[in-house]
Amino acid sequence: MAVASSSSSSSSSPVRWWRTAFLTVRDETLTTPLPTPIPELLHHFIFSHSHTLLSAAPSLPPQEVTSDLLFVMELITTRPHGIEDMTPTFTHTTHLIHDISHRLPLEINSASWTLILDAFNKMLRVFVSSSTFTPVMEALQTLRRVMSTYQRKCSTADEIQLVKFLLRIIESSHAELSSSSHSIRSQSSVLEAGKRMPVWENQTLAFTMLGETISRAGSSLPVDIWRSTIEVFRKVMDGLAAKSLVEDTAMSRFYLSLLNCLHLTLADRKCSLSEHVSGFVAALRMFFSYGISSRTQLTCPVVGQKEKELSLASLKMRLEDPKKTDRTPYRPPHLRQRDSSNTKPTGAQVSQSLSDHESSALDFASSDSDYSDSDGSIKETENIQKSKVRVAAIVCTQDLCQADSKSFTSQWTLLLPTSDVLQPRKYEATLMTCLLFDPYLKARISSASTLEAMLDGPSSVFLQVAEFKESSKRGSFTALSSSLGHILMQLHTGILYLIQRESHSRLMASLFKILMLLISSTPYSRMPGELLPTVFTSLQERIKNGFSFKSDQTGLLASCISCLTTARNISPSSLQVKEMLLIEICNGFAEAKKKSGVLCTLFQFSEQVSNPTICFEALQALRAVSHNYPSIMCSCWEQISSMVYGLLRAATPEVPAGSWKGHTGNFVGFIGEKVMTAATKVLDECLRAISGFKGTEDPLDDKLLDAPFISDCVRMKKVSSAPLYEPESAENTRDEPTSSQSGNEQWCEAIEKHMPLVLHHTSAMVRAASVTCFAGITSSVFISFSKDKQDFILSNLVRSAVNDDVPSVRSAACRAIGVISCFPQVSQSAEILDKFIRAVEINTRDPLVSVRITASWAWQTYVILFVIV
Repeated sequence: MAVASSSSSSSSSPVRWWRTAFLTVRDETLTTPLPTPIPELLHHFIFSHSHTLLSAAPSLPPQEVTSDLLFVMELITTRPHGIEDMTPTFTHTTHLIHDISHRLPLEINSASWTLILDAFNKMLRVFVSSSTFTPVMEALQTLRRVMSTYQRKCSTADEIQLVKFLLRIIESSHAELSSSSHSIRSQSSVLEAGKRMPVWENQTLAFTMLGETISRAGSSLPVDIWRSTIEVFRKVMDGLAAKSLVEDTAMSRFYLSLLNCLHLTLADRKCSLSEHVSGFVAALRMFFSYGISSRTQLTCPVVGQKEKELSLASLKMRLEDPKKTDRTPYRPPHLRQRDSSNTKPTGAQVSQSLSDHESSALDFASSDSDYSDSDGSIKETENIQKSKVRVAAIVCTQDLCQADSKSFTSQWTLLLPTSDVLQPRKYEATLMTCLLFDPYLKARISSASTLEAMLDGPSSVFLQVAEFKESSKRGSFTALSSSLGHILMQLHTGILYLIQRESHSRLMASLFKILMLLISSTPYSRMPGELLPTVFTSLQERIKNGFSFKSDQTGLLASCISCLTTARNISPSSLQVKEMLLIEICNGFAEAKKKSGVLCTLFQFSEQVSNPTICFEALQALRAVSHNYPSIMCSCWEQISSMVYGLLRAATPEVPAGSWKGHTGNFVGFIGEKVMTAATKVLDECLRAISGFKGTEDPLDDKLLDAPFISDCVRMKKVSSAPLYEPESAENTRDEPTSSQSGNEQWCEAIEKHMPLVLHHTSAMVRAASVTCFAGITSSVFISFSKDKQDFILSNLVRSAVNDDVPSVRSAACRAIGVISCFPQVSQSAEILDKFIRAVEINTRDPLVSVRITASWAWQTYVILFVIV
């Protein structure tokens, strides 16, 4: 019968033959016992006429085609076949379905989807065990094509089935690769195995499909499926970590699909990763130099000699010595020069006509279009592919940090250098190696983003144990605290070095973020004393050199000044920084202006009212100087008073709050409430510093008390603005500023010149800041005032507490009242106390809780005062 049907096929139309063939097979399989084995039956009627069937498929209804193909799949995978080898039959079936799915979309529902996955799962197990990998590729391609049309109707259960299927394929293929017959013992054996079978292409496609499935249904996947996925990834990554990476096109595609899929999985963490972090990091680190370890581009053109152990002197020398680096505009791949001998112009010399896509200082091919696979030579395309692998590995590292930052801290010593940060590393590359030396910009930006993630969050507490000690002899035990100290030193070296030389705006912005976090996390009291001043001089030099493009100047300059502000807020304050500031003051601001001193620079930027962003950041930095280095503020009063008065005078009351954002043509319009408030707070901090205020309003107190390594420290604090109930010893007052008369002079000047401009300002933020100034006044200064000035302060406080419509102003007034009411000359006046008590009592009934809290604090002060009296 089979022979007769076969002989008549040539005279039948393709559609008729299709229907006759599948109907005949259905009829034959209903006979018991089967007259012809199923493999032979399928071969005679279907496989031997595959070309005819393929030509008929587009002319048939998709439902009919899908039904017939599902029938064949079910027939060969569910019927018993004895000891007969089904590999050829499975291969022919997979090939037929693969080719037909190219010609028309198959009609799939949930039931048929389950049947397809079950059938392919049984067939692929046979293929993998027999090392027949070509049909595996065809099966995966078929499933991918079917899912592309079915995904709109696909349910979460169907997606889960596909994930399980793909994990089984990946795991079984990985086990086959790890077996003795396909073990990877050397690079050459891997290449030979790649020629012999497309196993890596199969894994590549499987990971690609897994990534697509996770991106579609990642949030819907249950925890057990996510955990199983991570375990499969761990097996594959451990296998890679045990052997050398292969740098060819096929393996690059595999690594990229693997890492991209891992990224999608880690980005949607569903349970703890603590037991997998170390394994993943060990494998990911291998990719940091993938594709560049043997390339000449790895050699850094800015480091001429081998440095042994980085010292602070060498750090200064490197930061001060402008070396030659490659910084050229982007050029298409076919025009790029292969040498790296171009000279580097300084920041002020860079032409404004260059595109904003100019390559960075250490970048050899930095444009985003370097990732285009459609331009350049084959070798260049391969290099681009390998660069994508490096980027994907760095991104996965960042995912691990964000997913489990606590466990990730134990990997710092593997991912960050403890020495020789400015030397390229062909082996054991770190994130700083990528940031400094990778020839592709996206890899460097990804490294910067990862460093930012590592320095953010719990690491600020973790790094408080760090301390810098000179390296002992090799091979000796190094404590974690010492290792962290060396890491912080190397991070300072590398980041400051790049900040001096980088020109790409996006990367430069990331560097400033890293430096800001690095400064906040570093315990400078246990680091070399010259380190913090080096940060200041490096940032000052960067400001002096400027930035390449006008579009970058405001944002990058503001970030640079923010780093200065963060460094000024370091507690305890640095004696070396104080000496540096004193030298600048002693030399005079006129001389400092010529040499671009730090304070002089901040004063200059704080007067740039045409650029409110820069003006605001400079004011913030000056406020930090006043707070942490109070002893120098008396020498700076003239500059601060003049600067603040100029800003307050320029902002007339008629200007509505916030108008500085939009009125670019109006000088006055630039001075909005944000800048005005910042200027008032600078005045406040300066007056407190000069008058010797040592109250409890230290913005770092709350932050420091949260740090477990310093929460037990006793911080000496004396509240000189509160009443003194016992004589102060000479020891307690010897560090106090001795010029109370000087403090009186500055306060009198502020009351006469500055306060009238802000106490009645239309902005509530400005009024609140001005009233807060009175909370920083000391008892000795208040006593020295004339009666009219005392009445000026008292009347404005009562008026603000009772009559102001804004809660924040009333709250600030209550705080100041609580401080001043403790002064002897105030507490002994029944008339003043009566006004204060009524003002505070009104605010204790305020509907806003923040006002009630401050008023209650002031009320408590009265109670304590009356009990003592």
